[in-house]
Amino acid sequence: MNIEEFRDYCLQKKGVTEELPFDETTLVYKVSGKMFALTDTDDEFKIALKCDPEKVIDLREQFPETVLPGYHFNKKYWNTVVIDGTIPEKLLYEWIDESYVLVVSKLPKTKQQELEID
Repeated sequence: MNIEEFRDYCLQKKGVTEELPFDETTLVYKVSGKMFALTDTDDEFKIALKCDPEKVIDLREQFPETVLPGYHFNKKYWNTVVIDGTIPEKLLYEWIDESYVLVVSKLPKTKQQELEID
């Protein structure tokens, strides 16, 4: 996965917007105004993803060099994933999907219905 593939994958999800709320290089992906993923275009390719708190520690233990506590985020819910070819792309896409679904699941039911997510 490269940054363009990451960007395209996030943007194809229903209700997603791309913003630059922090600076000119940090791309933030939101669904209904809630962040689910981000990356910095000026740094090595890494992504921050929201994660189920029961899974966060397991992923860090399974991939100690590439899955790190979320930088500047609540470490209970966020991981920073270094994209260096170590983690299979299939898993990366699953983690992006999980982050998106986790955020959508916390939205009001009316918003969830608009996004056709149950």
